[in-house]
Amino acid sequence: MKEFNRADRLGAQMQRELALLLRNARDHRLAGVTVQEVRVTRDLSHAKVYFTLLDPEGAESFQEILARAAGFLRRQLGQVLKVRNVPELHFIYDRSIEEGQRLSALIEQAVAADRKEERDGEA
Repeated sequence: MKEFNRADRLGAQMQRELALLLRNARDHRLAGVTVQEVRVTRDLSHAKVYFTLLDPEGAESFQEILARAAGFLRRQLGQVLKVRNVPELHFIYDRSIEEGQRLSALIEQAVAADRKEERDGEA
């Protein structure tokens, strides 16, 4: 069984804490942000925070909002986490859910087309 290294453990803890911080933020728009994953570098100096939104239309503006709030969020994490240095936060919009939905729609279209061809071939 593989053990998690320190960077992975810190990333998981940061994900939980960031989710709580964003849910309880004064800016109500941040409550719609979901933290999907936090990847911390081996030297624990940087963390990529992958997030998704309920409405993907405003992804770029939210990335800017989160980038501006990164210092505040980092300070808040410093009060909660038991680490000497809190990693610098870099927010990245995670498009994997959108891609998954797009691929599912394509598969459904292909299956529907195959069924239609089968029905047309039987008639």
